[in-house]
Amino acid sequence: MGALAAYRRILDNRPLSRLLIGEFVSSIGDWLYLVALLIVVYRESQDTVLLGIVGAARVLPYVLLSIPAGIVADRFDRRLILLVTDVARGVIMLGLAWLVATDAPVTAVVALSILAAAFSAFFSPTIGAYLPSIVRDEAELGPANSAWSTLDNLAFIIGPGVAGLLIATSGLTAAFLLNAVSFAIVAAVLWRLPSVRAGGDAFAAGDEPGAASSAGERPEPPSLAAIARPVAGLTLADVTAAFAFGGLGILTVLLAVEQLGAGEEGTGFLNAGIGVGAVMGALASGALIVNAGLRAILLGGTLMFAAGLALLGVVPSLAVAFVAMAIASAGSLVVEVASTTIFQRLVPDTMRGRALGTAETLTTLAYAAGSLVMPVLAGWVGIGPVLVAAAALVVAGAVGGVALLGNTLPAGPRPEIADVARRLAGLPLFAGVPAGRLASALARATPLQVPAGEPIVRQGEPADRFYVILHGQFTVWDSGDGAPPRLLRTLGPDEVFGELGLLTGAPRTATVTAGTDGRLLGLEANAFLELVSAAPDLRPRLLALYRGGPAAVRASADP
Repeated sequence: MGALAAYRRILDNRPLSRLLIGEFVSSIGDWLYLVALLIVVYRESQDTVLLGIVGAARVLPYVLLSIPAGIVADRFDRRLILLVTDVARGVIMLGLAWLVATDAPVTAVVALSILAAAFSAFFSPTIGAYLPSIVRDEAELGPANSAWSTLDNLAFIIGPGVAGLLIATSGLTAAFLLNAVSFAIVAAVLWRLPSVRAGGDAFAAGDEPGAASSAGERPEPPSLAAIARPVAGLTLADVTAAFAFGGLGILTVLLAVEQLGAGEEGTGFLNAGIGVGAVMGALASGALIVNAGLRAILLGGTLMFAAGLALLGVVPSLAVAFVAMAIASAGSLVVEVASTTIFQRLVPDTMRGRALGTAETLTTLAYAAGSLVMPVLAGWVGIGPVLVAAAALVVAGAVGGVALLGNTLPAGPRPEIADVARRLAGLPLFAGVPAGRLASALARATPLQVPAGEPIVRQGEPADRFYVILHGQFTVWDSGDGAPPRLLRTLGPDEVFGELGLLTGAPRTATVTAGTDGRLLGLEANAFLELVSAAPDLRPRLLALYRGGPAAVRASADP
């Protein structure tokens, strides 16, 4: 599959495309807000120290709250967490607009900005855990992360420019109000997206093709200890990259003023290189991630990042430095997309929020450490040696990380299962349930070959499985009350049966027999009930089949 085909699939996934567009609008609003906030603080205080304190204070909630945020993401509805945090931040933006309009003390503005950052700390672990639940299959996961990074970096370029125009024409208050509007837009988008709790996506580690035993037992997801080594490797690569990029952000000023003699305006030029390179890297990752292995992409992006860093240490001109900065930024984004995709596939969904929260804390601390340590070292030994050493550090971190990662990256559901899940997701019965979530459940099912005439379930027996028909015809009979069996209906491919007894705990209400040779997927009761609990509106829709629900929903029958 080519990159363009992968992006077309993302556009066809309506929940995913709506989420990406909504968060893109919100990201532009965030940059409007950040520019306006820094202007307000400096205009009111004329204190560069306070400006630095505000910047540091906005990072502190991410260090303190990312792990608790991950715990929350693993315990509650992830869509609801995103919705609550966006609404809360929108309300805070309205409060900031009022404070700015009324010339309130700058300390009140700073306090509200830190509160907004506290809510923002819940965003990254939650969205990282939520995104795999609304992609339809593995083929969409990498490109979805690439599209996310592309739009986020476009917002990095667009947002400050829009902020400048808006502030020049309408004043600072309008920037805060517009950010509040952007949060309202993304909240409206989230309101219509599927609810997801931990355990409901297709790419949890352990959902390997054929992982179900012949007896249909559901495989246990790996423990944290089982994935500790590969997660540590991935974290090592991320932490070293964050350290180097944090230092690069500060050294940009020294590069422009001292090494290149381009003055303070050269800093803006180099920062533009970061933005351009980030967009190019995000776009490139979209092409790479559908045609190459994730480990190779991670290492390739690291080498590109390292090459840009080393080149920055020796470049003689601003133009060449711009190119080097773009190369470093592009490599960093390729690493980010590959690392995120590996992380999402590697860590079981039930603990993904906590793992992402821990990783966010460590990378934030590494970024802050790089921002502090690398400029100090540059003052002692020079900018060039420090950047070359940083390049060596990120290569060592990536090589060591990939070595620890090993061959533990799990595969998604086999193509046949993914195709069945996509077809089932199109039925009215499963409307709103992501195909990825269905594929996750079906990957645990036991394939069954059945000859014509064999009974699958018998009326009056306890319910123990849910069935999906892959091939053949199956007949549903009422054989109760001692009367001759009565044919109720005939079922075919992509139809299902067996759900009512599992939902209600009642015995089977009919007998299902293979009318022809056929193939089934048999899903054990616990896995089926987990699927139902992950989609809160699925249970009433299934029960509606037997309560005179809409005719369009009558696509399956339960004995």
